[in-house]
Amino acid sequence: MAAAGAEAAAVAAEEEKRLPEGDPESGGDSEDEGDSDSSGDGEDEEKENEAEIQRLEEQLSINAFDYNCHLDLIKLLRQEGELVKLRRARQKMSELFPLTEEIWLDWLKDEIKMASESSEREKVYELFERAVKDYICPEIWLEYAQYSIGGIGQEGGIEKVRSIFERALTAVGLHVTKGTALWEAYREFENAILETAQPAPGSVPSPEQQQMLCSQLEKIHTLFRRQLGIPLLDMEASYAEYEEWSEDPIPEPIIKNYKKALQQLEKCKPYEEALLGAETPKLAEYQAYIDFEMKAGDPARIQLIYERALAENCLVPDLWARYNQYLDRQLKVKELVLSAHDRAVRNCPWTVGLWIRYLLAMERHRVDHGIISEMFEKALNAGFIQATDYVEIWQAYLDYLRRRVDFTQDSSKELEELRSAFARAVEYLKQEVEERFSESGDPSCTIMQNWARVEARLCNNMQKARELWDNIMTKGNAKYANMWLEYYNLERAHGDTQHCRKALHRAVQCTSDYPEHVCEVLLTLERIEGTLEDWDAAVQKTENRLARVNEQRAKAAEKEAALAKQEEEKAEQRKQARAEKKASKKAKKARIGDKRKADDDDEGEWGQEEEEQPSKRHKGDGDGVLLEEDMEVETGLFGRSGPEKPDRPANQKEKASTSRKDIPKVLHDSSKDNVTVFVSNLSYNMADPEVKLKELFESCGEVVQIRPVFSNKGTFRGYCYVEFKEEKSALQALGLDRKVVEGRPMFVSPCVDKNKNPDFKVFRYSTTLEKHKLFISGLPFSCTKEELEDVCKAHGNVKDIRLVTNRAGKPKGLAYVEYENEAQASQAVLKMDGLTVKEHVIKVAISNPPLRKLPDKPEAGRASQFAVPRQVYGARGKGRTQLSMMPRALQRQSNPVAKAENGMVQNSPATSSEPPEEPKKMSNADFAKMLLKK
Repeated sequence: MAAAGAEAAAVAAEEEKRLPEGDPESGGDSEDEGDSDSSGDGEDEEKENEAEIQRLEEQLSINAFDYNCHLDLIKLLRQEGELVKLRRARQKMSELFPLTEEIWLDWLKDEIKMASESSEREKVYELFERAVKDYICPEIWLEYAQYSIGGIGQEGGIEKVRSIFERALTAVGLHVTKGTALWEAYREFENAILETAQPAPGSVPSPEQQQMLCSQLEKIHTLFRRQLGIPLLDMEASYAEYEEWSEDPIPEPIIKNYKKALQQLEKCKPYEEALLGAETPKLAEYQAYIDFEMKAGDPARIQLIYERALAENCLVPDLWARYNQYLDRQLKVKELVLSAHDRAVRNCPWTVGLWIRYLLAMERHRVDHGIISEMFEKALNAGFIQATDYVEIWQAYLDYLRRRVDFTQDSSKELEELRSAFARAVEYLKQEVEERFSESGDPSCTIMQNWARVEARLCNNMQKARELWDNIMTKGNAKYANMWLEYYNLERAHGDTQHCRKALHRAVQCTSDYPEHVCEVLLTLERIEGTLEDWDAAVQKTENRLARVNEQRAKAAEKEAALAKQEEEKAEQRKQARAEKKASKKAKKARIGDKRKADDDDEGEWGQEEEEQPSKRHKGDGDGVLLEEDMEVETGLFGRSGPEKPDRPANQKEKASTSRKDIPKVLHDSSKDNVTVFVSNLSYNMADPEVKLKELFESCGEVVQIRPVFSNKGTFRGYCYVEFKEEKSALQALGLDRKVVEGRPMFVSPCVDKNKNPDFKVFRYSTTLEKHKLFISGLPFSCTKEELEDVCKAHGNVKDIRLVTNRAGKPKGLAYVEYENEAQASQAVLKMDGLTVKEHVIKVAISNPPLRKLPDKPEAGRASQFAVPRQVYGARGKGRTQLSMMPRALQRQSNPVAKAENGMVQNSPATSSEPPEEPKKMSNADFAKMLLKK
């Protein structure tokens, strides 16, 4: 950071060079004009910076926990030289967050430059003390020790420097890669004192001087020996330096400790090298290092490696939780434990688990009650991301208050405080939490249940417990059997039989989920303790209730069956309407074909045409093809190909005929499914899809064949099959799923025969809770991925952004944003929820998609009638995006007895030799009936 200060000074000097007041030797108007332009630019930049500073200050007044806003403000104030505002901004940030090593070094060096008097030096010492408490940083400790050397001339200055060096060695002297610098600096300091203590040349030292020299030499010997017993980098150089410096040979125990440390260093080197070569955040490498040190069992080294990991991963709640757990269970040093807990909640204030552990640690170390209550109030203002987090922190605090109460006394200050806290918790969840999250987070009223247990079991106040349970039941819990049984058990243990019976009678009346169980408990109570009248009343009540329940269930089943039947009838009606519409269209085409015959009324010609009818069934000439006018030619779909059709009549469009001839009809080889992918949602207007898609998929590997699917008119149907030479190429091609091609997201999925796997579905995105991913809604449709990234990256490292679109590629105003870790995502939720983007207020939450409702399976009786499972359509029927991809040849029932063609039923083989009768013209309704029979 010294480089940053030097750079700022260099920039200021450069500005002075560019803005001279006057140069008598320069002359010329051009330079004056250039100076005025430069001055104008400087003034504009200064005004922009002032406006930006004001904006950042206003933003921090709204949201004081905006970490990046603090950084930007400090940077601008330092650039402008606003020392008073800069000091205040740094102070505010340090109160909310632990500062990083870079921020502390910048702050300390700025204060050191301005500290000249002794009182100002004391303020710098205080600042250093705050800095070394945030993180264990060797550079800050080294800067602290070196700064303290400057006050060596004051009273007790040498001892103060030594004290700081000793504390630094305790904190970071075991640091494998950076500890050596501190040891060397300490030795250099002691060597400098030794030089000043040396007598003048030629003089004889006094006994006091001789004693002082021996004492100083012993200090340096001790430092060398302590350092050589610790595994540090460049130990060999330190050992060689000690050999050269010492007049006496190195003692054998020191050599033994040195070799032992060398062996330990060799064990640590792989972990240090892994950290050196790893990329941020290095969590896996640090965890491996921590596991290694945990096995060794040296508390000081374990603490140091945890601190090193946290210095680079200060926003990872799980790492703080593991560290604090280790300190709580192993070291149990009050100052160390509480300091770590405090830093944890300052770094990750949104994590309720860290606050709960902090409260427990403070109670464990007997911290004053006022401080614990103050810390709890801070936790409530931390901004948790879930309503249940507030329930957990309240429960932890209430548990603490309950442990303070002496229940042997009828009344006490602590008991009244506990009761008021319970009442406040209930009100807080109802008002504050429910207003923010639209839920209290405590639907089962666990806090009120615990309050009732405390009143009943510890205070012997069943009346208050009953009032609480009555309140619980009025909050929508009366329909649940487990809630009534919980209350019944409390009455059974601390109440009386009368209230037990009353509770169970109410339960029988109100329970809707498991009424049989409640009835059974009531009958059991009366069997053991009730009179005959009680038994009769219970039997009658339970029988009546169960009869009503069964009746309600039967009605619900009938209603459900009626709805199912109604949906089925609607589906049949839609199917019939589509068939009639289709038949009407074909009949119209048939009439157009018959028009050509209307000019000749000769019955012989009609009979001649009638005689030619059988041949039309085979050749498909004339009207015989009209029934299959809209049939699709699908090649290779689900291992089946559509039936090959004869050429169209000569008077059809030449273009469509040509395209039909060009379509290859290739049977799909199911053995090649592993090297084939199915591509869909392509544009129908894609010109030459084979060429276009081959260019796209060749990046994944060698493409053997691309089989696009066309209709009989030669139009592209928007899907195809891509066959690769190798299986790994097909797997790589799946990565192109959702890639935008000609304005539409292309869907790429494995090639699977849905006849064999009807439930197979491919969805590449997770449908479960992902705490490192955000779901954003309410975005303007014009918002691009780059614009959203600019908004999101201010709160952490964005790994991926996905804008949700429909099948046509049009945005839906939704997006998923993936961060590196849970901490960054949580911070982003707090800062972005309710943000305005292009005049749209967005909603931001942790990604937790709701469970998808699967369509009901077809009835067993009807399943045998179809070759594939029946498709379930929405309320609007089979929309364009719900077109079945099953070839129609597979969906139709085969009828070997008779087939309809052009409104006539073919004769069976037994009667084919008989002369055909005169054809009967068919109406639209006849066509519809004919198609429905198919």
